Amino acid sequence: MGQAGCKGLYQSLFDYKTEKYVIAKNKKVGLLYRLLQVSILTYLVVWVFLLKKGYQDTDTSLQSSIITKVKGVTFTNTSELGERLWDVADYVIPPQGENVFFVITNLIVTPNQRQETCAESDSISDALCYEDSDCPPGKPVMTGNGVRTGRCLRAENLTRGTCEIFAWCPVETKSRPEKPLLGKAEDFTIYIKNFIRFPKFNFFKTNVLDTKDLKYLKSCHFGPKDPYCPIFRLGSVVKWTGSNFQEIALQGGVIGIQIEWDCDLDKAPSECNPRYYFSRLDSRFPGNSVSSGYNFRFAKYYRDGAGVEFRTLMKAYGIRFDVMVNGRGSFLCDLVLIYLIKKSHFYRNKKFEEVRSGHPVVVNGKANVEQLQNLQTVEA
Repeated sequence: MGQAGCKGLYQSLFDYKTEKYVIAKNKKVGLLYRLLQVSILTYLVVWVFLLKKGYQDTDTSLQSSIITKVKGVTFTNTSELGERLWDVADYVIPPQGENVFFVITNLIVTPNQRQETCAESDSISDALCYEDSDCPPGKPVMTGNGVRTGRCLRAENLTRGTCEIFAWCPVETKSRPEKPLLGKAEDFTIYIKNFIRFPKFNFFKTNVLDTKDLKYLKSCHFGPKDPYCPIFRLGSVVKWTGSNFQEIALQGGVIGIQIEWDCDLDKAPSECNPRYYFSRLDSRFPGNSVSSGYNFRFAKYYRDGAGVEFRTLMKAYGIRFDVMVNGRGSFLCDLVLIYLIKKSHFYRNKKFEEVRSGHPVVVNGKANVEQLQNLQTVEA
């Protein structure tokens, strides 16, 4: 580089440059520029603020509590149980009322079982035998009811029998009834009380009408005219899922009850209302598919006069209810905090933090947690 070039570079270090604006007297260009400005402003006002409500702070950490109760009685008369009145203590499991509960609608009852030896059910293929060697003693029938004793029990003139087992005898052999035992359970009622709280805004609400009328809950039923009544007719809940009550009562099923709280807390608390959605959660297949229904077994235990334990085994079919709650609350919070109060510059500086390229400060081999936090607690 020559001497003249070096001198020019040196002098340019002290040059000052300023922007030059050219005003174009062109109506088309000016109109296009204004239309672009109006479009951006319209997008911000209509889409961001009015429709998406971008000025609101949102709380999705919903805290919720569910209390459930079932009410109703019915009467049955069967050969296994005789005349019997059924109330909530008999057909609701668990009895304390949680967000998941089960209502018995059908039963297979095997009464007076005692721990002794008897023949395994012939419906258990693993227990079929032709001779004693097919029943190794001490080996359990994995899909059956007990432990093999070493004997093959065969009826007269038959070459095939079933293994003798030590079990609760007699074993369950009856098939599912053709009609649900508690078919009238569709008139039972479910009480679902839901408390919710949005912790960020300290907002509380419940799905029960705020009234001092003690008779209200004894007479109301949930519906379009009374959305704050938490009393649901069991048959109506099943109907709202698109199912038939007598069908689901026969072989059982699972129903989901979803309560959704989507609340704009800029409005009055009375505008924050629950929405209910009812759905059938278990798989429904035509005919008697093994995938259909819902059931489980339980027993009630007793002792006879000699102190010997015996039990009544029950295979229960029924409806399992899963109550699920979700929601979000939004509130005009950040806009006020950052722009509209006297200390807005203070809160704005705390909310928006300048980040420069580089590495976090390391203290004792660990990153400084305070420099990595995105949210800070600010006290006025």
